[in-house]
Amino acid sequence: MLKLNKTVKTLAVLLAASSLALTGCGRAETPAASGSAAAGFAADSLIGVALPKKTSENWVLAEKLFNDGLTAAGFKADVQFANGGVSEQQNQISAMVAKGAKVIIVGALDGGQLGTQLKQAKDAGITVIAYDRLLVNTPDVDYYVAYDNFKVGELQGQALLDGMKAKKPAGPYNIELFAGSPDDANAQVFFDGAMKVLQPKIDDGTLKVVSGQTSFKQAVTQDWKAENAQKRMDSLLVGSYSSATVDGVLSPNDTLARAILTSVKAAGKATPTVTGQDAEVESVKSIMAGEQYSTINKDTTALVEHAIQMAKDLQGGKTPEINDPTSYDNGVKVVPAFLLVPQIVTKANAAEQFANDKVLGPLTK
Repeated sequence: MLKLNKTVKTLAVLLAASSLALTGCGRAETPAASGSAAAGFAADSLIGVALPKKTSENWVLAEKLFNDGLTAAGFKADVQFANGGVSEQQNQISAMVAKGAKVIIVGALDGGQLGTQLKQAKDAGITVIAYDRLLVNTPDVDYYVAYDNFKVGELQGQALLDGMKAKKPAGPYNIELFAGSPDDANAQVFFDGAMKVLQPKIDDGTLKVVSGQTSFKQAVTQDWKAENAQKRMDSLLVGSYSSATVDGVLSPNDTLARAILTSVKAAGKATPTVTGQDAEVESVKSIMAGEQYSTINKDTTALVEHAIQMAKDLQGGKTPEINDPTSYDNGVKVVPAFLLVPQIVTKANAAEQFANDKVLGPLTK
């Protein structure tokens, strides 16, 4: 089980992470992860990138960014999606090992089912970088690069409170809770971060989960599929809101947020405060239209760039930069991490957040 010691984080660390993500400089002197302190390798080596299913815009964008960025850096790129499921990703990683990859960057479909393939990689002297999702229950992962996903959850929880208060200054508020797919290690982290904010308000009666479904297991959405979220929201509305009003819904990402709003609209209910994540185009449009309340801006470009920078450092025989050496216990080892800082986005600050984004910026005018 993930062990996230967030008490070690300070504002200074978060500000430093933000600065480093933007500038790419200020490389910290950190000890090398086990098995990764190599003397470097050829500049035109193969770098493997194993990605999960194309379930959201950010994964599709990551494919292009990895292909373009690795090629521009002089590497041979092998970027694969596992749309066929876990077994396909297992086979893809094994193939990358066989092809002689020097680094494999893994956005896991299921971070707990790749142990055999990751051991193959480590036995071959390959450095393994977990991308966006932590690889769990294995010693064979060297680094983790991601946004601070516990912070994402905290931001979502606070946004839910803020959005409901803006509509109705005084509580209590009726809410429902949604979580991501249980095979994604991040889903529990998002949920735990949000519940850190929401649980005290549930305990003091400010918030009421009318369905009574308050645990992560009750809230999960298998495969992050919109249709699964919509069906569950349909059931919640029929079972718990025949006469009550739903004031807010914790949604872990934008795809599910839009599905939840579709369900509410079909039921003829008033639009609740609904959170999200990933700054997807349709959700930014929805936010500007006053429907979805919030999203989380996690710039995929910055995340991919840092993952590629790690590969470049390793190629040059350098130790990749990390800024969190202690928080990410995957059940077997503490994985050195570099965390980027997520940003909450609402209608009020969307223009500022996306001012330099050629796609999203024009949507906020």
